Amino acid sequence: MPGHTALLDALKTRFGDLGDAQADADLSALTLMAMRGSCRSFKPDPVPTDLIRILSATALSSPTKSDLQQRDIIELRAPDKRRALAALIPGQSWIANAPSILIFCGNNRRQRLLHEWHDVPFDNDHFDAVFNAIGDAAIALGAFVTAAEAVGLGCCPISAVRNEAQAVSDLLALPDHVFPFAGLAVGYPEQTPEISMRLPLRVTAHVDGYSEAGLREAVEAYDAQRVKNRVGSSTDKGWSHDKTRQYSAPERADFGAFIRTKGFDLT
Repeated sequence: MPGHTALLDALKTRFGDLGDAQADADLSALTLMAMRGSCRSFKPDPVPTDLIRILSATALSSPTKSDLQQRDIIELRAPDKRRALAALIPGQSWIANAPSILIFCGNNRRQRLLHEWHDVPFDNDHFDAVFNAIGDAAIALGAFVTAAEAVGLGCCPISAVRNEAQAVSDLLALPDHVFPFAGLAVGYPEQTPEISMRLPLRVTAHVDGYSEAGLREAVEAYDAQRVKNRVGSSTDKGWSHDKTRQYSAPERADFGAFIRTKGFDLT
């Protein structure tokens, strides 16, 4: 990839060895994506509402399963709603200070309404219905982040909205078959976000089939590099230890039950 020094530097920071990857195409647009990091510290400047509208439209231009368009974006503008949301997510006080807060929702309701309006039975009331809506919401979230960061904004997804899915659903008046997928904090970064290392490509980018060859050794090396990068953090044992700790206690064990209360059949 001659001439793409910033892009290569960012990818090597994140993944380490890139092998012999080469490309003749103009990859300059990828540099910001490769350098991105989650932003939890924002300037007080508000994000113009017109810009949020344009970014939402851009995000909703992203791929959607079979053109079903099963995702929605809800911007929280009312101060009382923003305070209520922040109160539902303890331990993350930075959320209350984010200039803009969005909630990305999966929406299977519109599809069902189409069947009702056209008097045609909805014959797909099973797990795939909610799975498709989750996928659509996730794609829109990723597209919004990419678009927002391309115009100088910082973002941080908030999966913790699912910790209190029913309360968030009530706060947003979500009807049956519409559910919160993730929140997103948006604003102008106070400082350049850190590039977070990712697992090496040799264990996450496969050719012709899945493989775990060398996985444990790669994770151990990754742990060691993450610890080395965090100078002075003597309690940090590495990524795998932290992720094991994180999922050693139940989290969102009631989310499936919540989804069922929304009218979904998960069989």
